[in-house]
Amino acid sequence: MRKEDITDEKLDYYVNLEWTLEFGEDLDFEGKNYHYIKLKEFEEFVYCGKTKEICLQNYKKQLRWLIKVMLEFDDPIPVPGEYEEDSFD
Repeated sequence: MRKEDITDEKLDYYVNLEWTLEFGEDLDFEGKNYHYIKLKEFEEFVYCGKTKEICLQNYKKQLRWLIKVMLEFDDPIPVPGEYEEDSFD
């Protein structure tokens, strides 16, 4: 898709779909607690912040960039709710 065809409205549409959020927390390299959000439909997507609230306020900015790049390269955008469960068999 051409860059000029990627409108704010198109990006807003994708960003605001009902993605499957997975919340977690972990420790950074200094042993400090941080929170993260993963979107199950996007294997490569993780947004980290000091609190869960910060993650919720800001993850859509990063998602917007990811979707914009995917559209520019004509990569398929996943369908909300369709993802493979992790399996450790």
